[in-house]
Amino acid sequence: MPTIEKQLLFFSFLAIALFVSPYFLLGEDAHMRVHDNLDSNIAWYKVVTKSGELFGSVHAVIPQIINGLPRNAFGTEFSGIVWLHALFPSIYAYGLSQAITRVFAFIGMYLLLRKYVVPDEKWVWIRIGASLAFALTPFWPSGMLSTLGMPLALWALLNIRAGERSWVNYLVLTLLPFYSSLVLGFFFFLSAMGIWWLVDVIRGKGWNWRFFFAIVYMTAIYLAIDYRLVHSLLFSDEPTSRDEYFHARLPLWRVIRLIFKNYILGHTHVMTVHGLIILPVTLVALYIVWKKKLWKREKLFVFLHVLNFALSTWYAFWFYKGWVPLTERFDLLDKFNFARYHFLRPMVIYVLFAISLKILWQQGHSWKKACFAAIASQLVVLTAFNEEIAHRNKPSFREFYAEKQFQEIKEHIGLPVHKYRVASIGIHPAIAQYNGFYTLDTYNNFYPLSYKHKFRQIIAKELAKNKKLREYFDEWGGRCYIFVDELGKHYMFNKNSKRTIKHLQLNTNVFREMGGRYIFSALPIENAKQNQLTLEKVFHSKESAWTIYLYKVIP
Repeated sequence: MPTIEKQLLFFSFLAIALFVSPYFLLGEDAHMRVHDNLDSNIAWYKVVTKSGELFGSVHAVIPQIINGLPRNAFGTEFSGIVWLHALFPSIYAYGLSQAITRVFAFIGMYLLLRKYVVPDEKWVWIRIGASLAFALTPFWPSGMLSTLGMPLALWALLNIRAGERSWVNYLVLTLLPFYSSLVLGFFFFLSAMGIWWLVDVIRGKGWNWRFFFAIVYMTAIYLAIDYRLVHSLLFSDEPTSRDEYFHARLPLWRVIRLIFKNYILGHTHVMTVHGLIILPVTLVALYIVWKKKLWKREKLFVFLHVLNFALSTWYAFWFYKGWVPLTERFDLLDKFNFARYHFLRPMVIYVLFAISLKILWQQGHSWKKACFAAIASQLVVLTAFNEEIAHRNKPSFREFYAEKQFQEIKEHIGLPVHKYRVASIGIHPAIAQYNGFYTLDTYNNFYPLSYKHKFRQIIAKELAKNKKLREYFDEWGGRCYIFVDELGKHYMFNKNSKRTIKHLQLNTNVFREMGGRYIFSALPIENAKQNQLTLEKVFHSKESAWTIYLYKVIP
């Protein structure tokens, strides 16, 4: 390996180390995304690892959540990120997960580009620059290597497809499922690989059984690891909240708008941050290919352009209301999110970026400078998306979970936490869950439908006042929250907020019947007495983002 390549590799790993360093240097004062992270997954890991049901049966429940949340709702115990949270404090587990994911994302993309896309030594800057950029994308944390591990899996499968017998390829296919998810990426990747194998057969390239069985082998490992999901989808008879999930609601004009929004901006769970630098680079390269008629030479480049747009189109049309007759007939189309084929896009976009840079590089010396500028600019843009920078105005880990403040609340109540149930208003219930409280409210992928209907009685009058909240709860319900018409879909009112709740209408009789005794509200409730609530105490803390008004249900 040339010295320059070794130096660039060293620089890349150093850059990744610096990128993830805030979690270790700042500890709980570090910042990170709240949505589908602090408000859910991080608390889930703590709950399940402390529940005593980490290895519980497929019929086990976790009493801390909604009077008995099915253990299966928290996913498999064979996930690497779960074990990080079982072995380390949450913030360090999170930082280690970030480091592991980004290192193997870089290695996977580098190996793929080096062997199959831009193998020549003169492209070293391109393949390492594109790989580092790919590794620094703001992926969804709990997805782990579900999308960022795809290049590594593709490299291994291409090696096997080419007849290579190295044990390393099978090691990759064996270990990746333990640090990624089938439903959050690899179902779509492996089914795409199956289509590729079938196309090979149709095109007369023979029945490459080694390639086929490698795909089957990796799929089998995922199904074994995600046995809880398989059981829930195929063998559980109890209706869940997913049975009332309706996704096909958009008219055609909104579908078309969503196609271009996703194509240019991407999606929150697979943020590629490609619109500012990468997209213009790929379009300039496409113009050069068109201008110089390089279609035959750049077949992969053209294919990836088409695939990139097709994936955005598929994603948008999944929400088209024309699907309704099919979703009504086949409920799996609502239970399983097939729109996630667009999770292939991070890999597609960054491979396309590398090929585009190669095309520009070949146009002359001044274009080489443009390539360096594009790589540097993309890395600068991605640095701005580092969680410590992007979420600096949101609560830190310590401020969000406010452990000291909630310990004070626990001590004030003075009862064992399993003896009463709580719910939250104006803050995420994950905060109470993280701090060990037993909650009637929650945010989970699925839970018993009967519970959703019972909980709805508590907030029925508030939902009746707000169509958006009503549709949000009734047609999805993943956030089983105490929704308040005055607050809308806002769940984070920090201690500097001047808002008050004036017209709350809750059915506290049902709340009490379900075991509810206390409400943690981030805002004062002016008509508390009308809701059979009495203010016990207001809790303040310098280390917390919240002021907590503790209300008790009047017997």
